[in-house]
Amino acid sequence: MAETDVRQVSLSTRLSFGIGSTAEQICLYSFGLLSMLYYNQVLGLNATLAGLAPTLALIFDAVSDPLIGSISDRFKSKKWGRRHPFMFIAPLPVALSFFAIFNPPEALAGFGLFLWFMGFAVALRTFMTIFHVPHLALGGELSSNYLERSKIMSYNNFFGWVGAAGTFYVALTFAFAATAEYANGLLNPDAYPVFSAIAAIVVFLILYSSAWLTRDQIPRLSQPPENQPGFSVFAFWSDIKAVLMNRNYVFLLIALFFLSITIGTRAAFNLYMNTYYFELLPAQIALYVIGSAVGYITAFSLTTRLHWYFDKRATIVTSAILLSIVPALPVILRMAGLFPDNHTALLLPMMIVFSGLGGVCGAVLNISVMSALADIADENELLYGQRQEGMLFAARTFFSKADQALGHFLAGVTLDIIEFPVKSKPGEVDVDVIYWLGMVDSPITIIPGLIGACFYACYRINKRHHMDIQEKLQTQRAELRA
Repeated sequence: MAETDVRQVSLSTRLSFGIGSTAEQICLYSFGLLSMLYYNQVLGLNATLAGLAPTLALIFDAVSDPLIGSISDRFKSKKWGRRHPFMFIAPLPVALSFFAIFNPPEALAGFGLFLWFMGFAVALRTFMTIFHVPHLALGGELSSNYLERSKIMSYNNFFGWVGAAGTFYVALTFAFAATAEYANGLLNPDAYPVFSAIAAIVVFLILYSSAWLTRDQIPRLSQPPENQPGFSVFAFWSDIKAVLMNRNYVFLLIALFFLSITIGTRAAFNLYMNTYYFELLPAQIALYVIGSAVGYITAFSLTTRLHWYFDKRATIVTSAILLSIVPALPVILRMAGLFPDNHTALLLPMMIVFSGLGGVCGAVLNISVMSALADIADENELLYGQRQEGMLFAARTFFSKADQALGHFLAGVTLDIIEFPVKSKPGEVDVDVIYWLGMVDSPITIIPGLIGACFYACYRINKRHHMDIQEKLQTQRAELRA
């Protein structure tokens, strides 16, 4: 398809592709939201170990994400294409690994419990990679149009929000509802097995459905050139070299790394902050979904238009700056004496508002970066003669897990440094400990996010440049066919 081809991808295809991110977020969001609190405050595992387990799993991610990207880029099957075989393999082991994380044997404690957590964290994230990387690469291949790609990734982002927000609301409203024994249901050990079993079944069904319902797109997707060698260690390193020689890609990678520190640390502290800093109950925290719904729907409707009027780079940089600052404002304003006190009527509405504002910034940024990665795939085809969506989107999947890993590790170490008590009750934690919890969660985490925004500013593909790439690609492809 030429750049001037404005033929839209059908609504049914966008929906079928987008729902895959729902299951991805049910898994990864639940893991990021609940696992550290569960292992530390419910099971009593040392906070540093609880944060270290997903961090060590990152070592495996650093290999598995680009590996799956390279394998799927070079995979040859006229019937099943490059992406779908992997998308069909992954759903069952993803679901089983997720369930295992929240159901360790009762006899395990200490280092044995840590090993269980780490082992299944590795399994979950590896099998999710097998689905997630080809799935995102599929989204990058559905259209070559500069703005149509943004629409496709808007659906992916929106359904990701559905998975995350739906999990957030259902978990905090129903799965972890208060009981006679546990006023805060998040501290109830009996709630986690039921929640994880239901979530695992839903994840399996959604992942498989996304793979099955998009299989009709296989005939129109890119295939590796007939003369392209299959996967090998040499080919793998060649693919890595090709993507790392692209300066636009490298700047996005560096920016993603710094932003991951900001996002991951805040995510790891999410329930700690809402439970112990703002002293909200799970049912109240669940109402954040109102703000995030407004935010993500706004981003879904707005992002493609922003790309039309301001281009992708300006949109990415601005949203990265706002994402670094806006979610930190409740704590900063509280420290300045300008935010409602705990247990007052205005606190929850204000938290919902800031949740919505943060949702807009995060969603616009995510859609924009995903769309930009698809544009970089065109640039790399022009430079090296092969489509590398798998390798390029592997970075996005890696950093979507890196933010959790880095955030959990930093959060775990921080909790031990400030001596946050294990199995503590809201309202009973020392005020100095609460102060430092807030300080690390918000003002300090602004810094790496702003550094990331500076690197995003170095990205250079705009509408005019992308149109030039498409024209040269059409010429190059015509010469190859001649």
